Amino acid sequence: MISATLLGQSVLSGLFSGCLYALLGLGLTLSWRYLRIINLAHFALIFLAAYIAYWMNSAYGFHPLLTCLAMIPAFFALGVAQQLLFIRFKVGEFASVIVTFGLTIIVESLIQWIWSADFVRMETHLARGSLEIGKLLAPWDELFMCAVAISVCVATWACLNFTWLGKALRASLDNPDIAASFGVPNRALALLVSGAAASFAAIGGVFVALLYTLTPSSIYSWFGVVLATVLLGGLGSPLGAIAAGLLIGVGEAMTMAVVAPSWAPIAPFTLLILILVLWPERI
Repeated sequence: MISATLLGQSVLSGLFSGCLYALLGLGLTLSWRYLRIINLAHFALIFLAAYIAYWMNSAYGFHPLLTCLAMIPAFFALGVAQQLLFIRFKVGEFASVIVTFGLTIIVESLIQWIWSADFVRMETHLARGSLEIGKLLAPWDELFMCAVAISVCVATWACLNFTWLGKALRASLDNPDIAASFGVPNRALALLVSGAAASFAAIGGVFVALLYTLTPSSIYSWFGVVLATVLLGGLGSPLGAIAAGLLIGVGEAMTMAVVAPSWAPIAPFTLLILILVLWPERI
């Protein structure tokens, strides 16, 4: 029999993982919905940010959060430059899969060339220790990550639903020509969304560096679970990403506790297939 403590700790760990999935998928779901770009290079940007955070901390002693704040505008500019290239060469939704996957391979090679293919781990005392909740333990760094992930997703949702920017994005998505005739700057909005998505990748990358051991090839291990989170949550839905991430995270954790750790990757894709079959209009 599995103890209640183990089940409770598994659920708690799943909630933490789910918040990270939502944070990592936020930029991807926005670019997919509003730019019609399936940006697989988003994962490469996450790991580039993770390695920069690791390097700045290990080589120069920079606080990871300070590094994150510095990377946000830099990655915003990187996202804008990427979108300018997509606009210049008229990269469509299908072509974006191939183009951005190629960019991912390039960034992976660059990371491997600079930092080698060895496993590395950020050694920092930031928010070490755990909060005791009865018999359960909640690590402070994961609690902080959850607070940031939920805050960023909720703020993005509020911006999309209660500001002129959100209305303009929806108008541009529905009919860009008519939206432009009413003064909506379609090109500027596209650059803004792409820059914001890259900035979210930078934030997520710092937390990946804080919580996980890094190796360049592990970029691809995140593809499945984050894509499942994006699709289950609904394209362009920050709150949906949180809900889907929590569902997938808890599902994975419970599968590991009840069945076996090797079965954990089955959980997100089983949920995705069920949604596609039972609720196809959700995607």
